[in-house]
Amino acid sequence: MLHIFCPYCGEARSEEEFHVAGQAHIPRPLDPAACSDEQWGDYMFFRDNPRGIHHELWNHAAGCRRYFNMSRDTLTYEIFETYPIGAKPQVTGKPITAQPVAREQGEKV
Repeated sequence: MLHIFCPYCGEARSEEEFHVAGQAHIPRPLDPAACSDEQWGDYMFFRDNPRGIHHELWNHAAGCRRYFNMSRDTLTYEIFETYPIGAKPQVTGKPITAQPVAREQGEKV
């Protein structure tokens, strides 16, 4: 079970009180009416799904009900930081990318 620190309430609580709301730091188009269907679809539906450090949007649903951001490792579930909306993350890093595995011809997977 994760223990998540709410930057607004100021204490760590059980993950059962929180709800993940997707990827953080996604800029909204300045003029949605000028977007093509493809651009709007990209904004609405396509999100990063990295292995490694990821910035996510969370809601403290059973507490203060406010949204905040979290930097978390998607491989280990380690939480590096939580921070208010509008703040910049202190933890940065590139997601770990999978390296292709060389296989011998005829080798079964």
